[in-house]
Amino acid sequence: MATEAEVKDLLEAGVHFGHLTRKWNPNMAPYIYMERNGIHVINLYKTVAKLDEASEALKKIAASGRKILFVATKKQAKDIVAEKVSAVNMPYITERWPGGMLTNFVTIRKAVKKMTSIDRMKKDGTFDTLSKKERLQVERLRAKLEKNLGSISDMTRLPGAIFVVDTMREHIAVKEAEKLNIPIFAMVDTNSDPKPIDYVIPSNDDASKSIAIIMSEVTRAIAEGLAERKSEKASDKEGKEADAPQPAKEVKAEVKEAKATPEKETVVAEKETAVAEEPKAKAPKKEEAATTDIDLTLIEGIGPKTAEALLNAGLNSFEILSEADPERIKEILTEASSRLAHLDPGSWPKQAKMAAEGKLEELKEWQESVKGGIE
Repeated sequence: MATEAEVKDLLEAGVHFGHLTRKWNPNMAPYIYMERNGIHVINLYKTVAKLDEASEALKKIAASGRKILFVATKKQAKDIVAEKVSAVNMPYITERWPGGMLTNFVTIRKAVKKMTSIDRMKKDGTFDTLSKKERLQVERLRAKLEKNLGSISDMTRLPGAIFVVDTMREHIAVKEAEKLNIPIFAMVDTNSDPKPIDYVIPSNDDASKSIAIIMSEVTRAIAEGLAERKSEKASDKEGKEADAPQPAKEVKAEVKEAKATPEKETVVAEKETAVAEEPKAKAPKKEEAATTDIDLTLIEGIGPKTAEALLNAGLNSFEILSEADPERIKEILTEASSRLAHLDPGSWPKQAKMAAEGKLEELKEWQESVKGGIE
């Protein structure tokens, strides 16, 4: 995005306007161009460079299939963020940040499941059997949950990253992400501290035009990542179909047809041998995949920091984890960090077994049917 025309677009949107000089954070000095009329001016060339860097990282996260949680509760940003982010099907928080949204994710999932159970009551007719007062109470509860958590109802595990508009206002979200080692992307103004942020986008986080132009660029990068993931899946599917073994009926037909010429018999014999040996050749690939697949965060209850502790302890695949004793897992977590000691790994071997067998859809259904992976 580093062209004069694009810098001009940022300039017209007011991205360069910072806060009063007396309110500045000294850590933002590298991103400040000058001071004018008592207001700091942000260096837009650095903004462009940082925006490109953040967009590329977000594109990779989206292409990997992980969710990116957007947080913007200020009046100027909430409508813009909701509109832009919903277009790329990513979760967002535009009302009050629910405390423990990340660090106590299991409890938040219980609230989301409560909302789902109310919807189920309406479908199966249970809702109609309640008294008028009870129905009103349930409706109010559903409306409250929808307002606060409706946009994250599809987020079944911790996000791959969070994007924050105004780190001063959303300091709790930043702290929670920092504790869990979740990458933080943020629009950082001259009054904010950029140190806890992994991907800083120095910009005006108060003007709606400034927020809109940054969000447009960010969501465009995410949309590209999602499109890449979709095309990769399509090409993988085509590749699997092309590599599929030749049906036995076709081989038999060729054998029958080739009886007239010795050359064809040799060719057909080779094909029969290839078909017979193919399952044996593919078997080691399955084992190899089992030992190299280390995305343990697919399991409900395992976050990035927990996965790191398990990997360091040698539980580096779904197969190994499926055979592990929950008590031993508990000991590993306690030794790794006192913050992980409260986790309940009782269902992790069961989930790992489903993942090792490639039953990812079944695993997702199971996670939805229980409360945050706890039976």
